[in-house]
Amino acid sequence: MAAPSRLPELALLQVHRLVKRFGALTATDEASLAVHAGETHALIGPNGAGKTTLIHQISGALAPDGGGLFFDGEDVTALSMPQRVRGGLVRSFQITSIYRRFTVLDNVVLAVLARRPAPPSWWRPARADEAAYADAEAMLALVGMTTMADRVAGSLAHGEQRQLEIALALAARPRLLLLDEPMAGMGPDESARMVELLSALKAQRLTLLLVEHDMDAVFRLADRVSVLVSGRVIATGTPDEIRGDAAVRQAYLGDETDLAEEGA
Repeated sequence: MAAPSRLPELALLQVHRLVKRFGALTATDEASLAVHAGETHALIGPNGAGKTTLIHQISGALAPDGGGLFFDGEDVTALSMPQRVRGGLVRSFQITSIYRRFTVLDNVVLAVLARRPAPPSWWRPARADEAAYADAEAMLALVGMTTMADRVAGSLAHGEQRQLEIALALAARPRLLLLDEPMAGMGPDESARMVELLSALKAQRLTLLLVEHDMDAVFRLADRVSVLVSGRVIATGTPDEIRGDAAVRQAYLGDETDLAEEGA
């Protein structure tokens, strides 16, 4: 499929009229959005809007039934998740997945080794790979976990485990990082620390596509916001534009989130 000319040519990620059906249910209904290099782009919508299904299709976990995906101008619609990761399209999951019995540092070392084109030598101890450990330590520094390097991952608090998961994703050297509800299950203090971490990544111009229910965090972090309702993107704009959009407010009627007041 040729890259759609009507979407911005400078976009790093172009999602073009994606369709995903589960029997009679259309979970994504010709959904389109564009994410530009260096921006933090948030995807929001009421419960059941199809956000996670859309992220599954972008990451390669689900194949779409129609439409296309373009990453840096290349058609990646048919590529597997590992192929997309190797190209720089990396995802963290809503449910934390770590090696709980390993140390924090060893978790990240494994992610560093997995990124390499050749498999690690089983005849050489991983701890002898100084470059891998130096790279892993750099990832931990990025997420503020240097002092936790020797802790067993299973002993971390929930928010710290989410930080570790982001370090694992960063070890893949993403050009675009998909974050599926990074603050899910967190208390106020943990959420505040996660916002600080994502702000630091944003300051480094890492491209982020963020799915999050915490509207205060969304409006603090996002450069642009896309709103998904019933599988369709009904609006894209700056946080101020989205807060003032009548169609968006209508979509959220009855929801506990008052978009007009969030971020004030």
